[in-house]
Amino acid sequence: MNRALLITAALLALAGCGRKGTLKPAPGQSAPPTAYGMSAPATTDQALKPPPDAGPERIDDVIKRPEQERHDDPFDLPPPSARR
Repeated sequence: MNRALLITAALLALAGCGRKGTLKPAPGQSAPPTAYGMSAPATTDQALKPPPDAGPERIDDVIKRPEQERHDDPFDLPPPSARR
């Protein structure tokens, strides 16, 4: 009996997670202000799209191919506790 009740409660809670609809401000609240420089508020898709600099590509790796050997780095030192 307890197990069936627990499963039913879990399924009901999960069913509420998949609900989709337009987002609206809470009653008595207003929408966030328009960002500086924009003529209209951002749409949901625009607001959720990360800016181009959010995931920059790595360009500091000097090894272009895996078959190249890495040179010793004199500044790649172990932690101070391991140097003794």
